[in-house]
Amino acid sequence: MGDKKKLFRISVLVLCCIGIHLYSVSPGRVETGYAAHIFPAIGRSLRAVFGWLPFSIGDLLYAAAFIFLLIRIYKMLRFLLRKNKEGAREQVRNAALSTLAVCCIIYIAFNLLWGINYNRRGIAGQLELKIEKYSGADLQNINGILVEKINSSKDALLRANKPYPSDAELFKMTSDAYAVIEKKYPFLQYRPVSLKSSLWGWVGNYTGFLGYYNPFTGEAQVNTTVPKFTQPFTACHETAHQLGYAKEMEANFVGYLAAAASADTLFHYSVYTDLFLYANRSLFFTDSAASRQYRQMLSPEVLKDFEERKKFNLAHTSFIEPFIRALYGKFLEANRQPMGMLSYDEVTGFIIAYYKKFGKI
Repeated sequence: MGDKKKLFRISVLVLCCIGIHLYSVSPGRVETGYAAHIFPAIGRSLRAVFGWLPFSIGDLLYAAAFIFLLIRIYKMLRFLLRKNKEGAREQVRNAALSTLAVCCIIYIAFNLLWGINYNRRGIAGQLELKIEKYSGADLQNINGILVEKINSSKDALLRANKPYPSDAELFKMTSDAYAVIEKKYPFLQYRPVSLKSSLWGWVGNYTGFLGYYNPFTGEAQVNTTVPKFTQPFTACHETAHQLGYAKEMEANFVGYLAAAASADTLFHYSVYTDLFLYANRSLFFTDSAASRQYRQMLSPEVLKDFEERKKFNLAHTSFIEPFIRALYGKFLEANRQPMGMLSYDEVTGFIIAYYKKFGKI
């Protein structure tokens, strides 16, 4: 009887997974249903429950899950190495069913709490942007505009000579930036706030992550141990994930909208430097000489910041980063981002489409 109940429960879980998948195949249905009505309520609720805490509950959950996984691996190895294999078939069967059940539960929770957003129409549909293949001339134009914006914002920062904000100030400035862009695009309303410093920033340094969103707690974590000028755009990017923009290029673009709307020049500098790196890398693939030419147009002070970023990354290289990047790339591919890790770069197409429609960036 116990086995029948277990199989029935697993069958129900599998059917729920299939149901979520079938619902998600229609971007229009997801956009007008889950993304427009269901997820905003979920996101606000999670941020209200966990956002007021001064530390990241999600980070503690990840740590607990990692420890649990290590214990399970240890027990499995001990079982495989023992001499007495009596009842082994039954134990392997139970372990396989338990693993399947856990995977189904994680899949269901992940998608219901946030993951279905991978299948929505997204910000391009909301702004009626025409995302199409861009030309080399488009790339060069955007590179030139970004160079001017980077140099001017860096010059303004040097003249102001203000210290970098504290973590708390950074997060307050991020919510302020979204309060500004909300006036133009009400669907980008960001309340309540749940931005936090990652407890595992040192791990992110060696695995290549500047920030991440926890779909189970609604918290956005920012790695605040990296060079300070990179952090504002990361905070805006992770906030975009909180608002239901799951795809990386969309989170980049929504993060751009917020950072560019900010009253603080540091946010402008942070977002335009990142956008330039994406656009310049895309240009390099089609015209490496032009790509280098635009880099040479950056001011010495900007190049100094780029060098700081490069040195930081080199100081934190590890054998595990390529593996993590490859694994995450496969995850992105499985969630409608066929470019994998290069999906971040696809924000360039959004920026070009936005410029063509509105005449500015």
